[in-house]
Amino acid sequence: MTRADTAVVDIDGTLVDTNYQHALAWFRAFRRFDVTLPVWRLHRAIGMGGDQLVPAVAGDRFEDEHGDEARAAWKDEFEPLLPEIQPFGGVRELLTAFRDAGLKVVLASSGAPEHVDAYLDLFDGRELADAWTTSEDVDRTKPDPDLISVALERVDGNVGIVIGDSVWDFRAAGRAGQAGYAIRTGGFSEGELRESGARDVFDSLPELDQALDRLLS
Repeated sequence: MTRADTAVVDIDGTLVDTNYQHALAWFRAFRRFDVTLPVWRLHRAIGMGGDQLVPAVAGDRFEDEHGDEARAAWKDEFEPLLPEIQPFGGVRELLTAFRDAGLKVVLASSGAPEHVDAYLDLFDGRELADAWTTSEDVDRTKPDPDLISVALERVDGNVGIVIGDSVWDFRAAGRAGQAGYAIRTGGFSEGELRESGARDVFDSLPELDQALDRLLS
């Protein structure tokens, strides 16, 4: 395999601990429409963008009738939780290790621009990454491959390693023809992550950092 020249790193759930806040915000958003969905089911869909998540969990009819309103409601519910969000341990060290290994670093998010800005502030992301993405950069989010393709284009990358936490990250990576490596911080099992296409699975960012030389060899 041609050596990777770019690390495409998911933010939500991979670099910052957000997945359970996202699930709770979606639960509250759907309740505004008298729709009660189990939080565990919502958690399983976290990692998709809102364009994909709403029909996946509530159906196409709900999407047609309330999709945009539901996404607006989710944003209203999620933003008060932003002050609770914290980065995972080892974020700065891992991003620095990617750059020291000669990789360009793109932080790939389909989150709202203002949310991505808040996350970047938590770990000095603007200084550690060559570029990043937001929801404004793609029409369709994961598991479609568009976000990964845009991330590579942003830095003129050819071959990427995709780092993520959800099955949707690796389905997208596979469709984009890129290798994926998983962190279990999103709450998915090792088996699920491997089945979705992850080549290896790590329990934490520092564990991935320690294995980086092997992954890039």
